[in-house]
Amino acid sequence: MRKLISSAMATVAIGLLTTGCAGPEEKFGRGLSNVTEFARVGEIRRSMEQTGIWEGTSRAYSVGFMRGLNRSLARTGVGAFEILTFPFPPYDPMFLPADPVYPDSYAPNLIADGTFGPDAALGFSGGDIAPMVPGSRFRVFDY
Repeated sequence: MRKLISSAMATVAIGLLTTGCAGPEEKFGRGLSNVTEFARVGEIRRSMEQTGIWEGTSRAYSVGFMRGLNRSLARTGVGAFEILTFPFPPYDPMFLPADPVYPDSYAPNLIADGTFGPDAALGFSGGDIAPMVPGSRFRVFDY
């Protein structure tokens, strides 16, 4: 019995060491991104924008908001599930896009700080000034 347990443990250890961790790492990161959907409000903004474009402006604030709220709740639930099950396969996205959703009128960029774009000569770098404010599209270096 001891030989069986020790050989099974050795097989599991070899399997864990040789398979890598790219799948669980991506699943966990995707889960964290999806759980923080309500802080980002991307699904709500995109649904309101798309409803206003395709179904009319009178429906954007009612139907678009509720559609975005439903999608945000679904994304948050799927994110919590992915966080809890990240060590186990499958590692592909379930039924939501793998990347966060943003409105077409806003494409995020890196935050303007020294970590992502240090420029000692000028003293500042490019990126979004206030990415947490909806509609903030001003950038320092926008060509």
